[in-house]
Amino acid sequence: MRETILLIDHPVGKRDDRASGLLQEMGYGIEWCSPGRGDALPPVDSDYKAAVVYGGAESVNKPDEYAYLRQETDWIGAWAESGRPFLGICLGGQMLAQALGAPVSRHDEGAHEIGYVEIEPTPAANGFLDQAMHVYQWHNEGFAVPQTAELLASGPVFRNQAFRYGSKAYGIQFHPEVSISVMQRWMRDAAHMLEEPGAQSKEQQLEAAARFDAPMAAWLRSFLHNWLA
Repeated sequence: MRETILLIDHPVGKRDDRASGLLQEMGYGIEWCSPGRGDALPPVDSDYKAAVVYGGAESVNKPDEYAYLRQETDWIGAWAESGRPFLGICLGGQMLAQALGAPVSRHDEGAHEIGYVEIEPTPAANGFLDQAMHVYQWHNEGFAVPQTAELLASGPVFRNQAFRYGSKAYGIQFHPEVSISVMQRWMRDAAHMLEEPGAQSKEQQLEAAARFDAPMAAWLRSFLHNWLA
């Protein structure tokens, strides 16, 4: 029986993203879980190879509005402590940071990161990121790095872009799973966000995607192979 990856989404259910597609190409089964739609989280000791927690429009700082995020954050902390592979993307990374005791907050100057932004590896990157790379962003909050984790990548607006806890739990602020078609859908469905401070225009994002999407996709493929090895 092939190994299965648990994919946790907010709150729209399963996606047509790049990460789930690559995992299936690599021979893994995938199973979607959406707590925001009422799905129950499986036991932490269930028989999944790894867990990926996606982003979403919710804020970890509004637990009364999104009560299921509190339960999910506790679940993420327990999963990370188990030492099994975990990847938190944007909101998922923020929940991992919060589970490990680090705050999540807005930018001091109210800036958003929407579009392609260059990030750089830190001295602790150790193969996570070999050189500077433009990555896709869509967020207005960012995580602090837990005291028990290592900062792996940094950026010019939201400094903390990726961290590792233990050897297999990663939180990232950017969106390597977003293909150009998904990016175009986000810009259409949340067009009002393109007016926020720091957001790149539709034209700027499409021009940047022509240059930066393929290298970002190649990075994600390499990361997933190493992460699950």
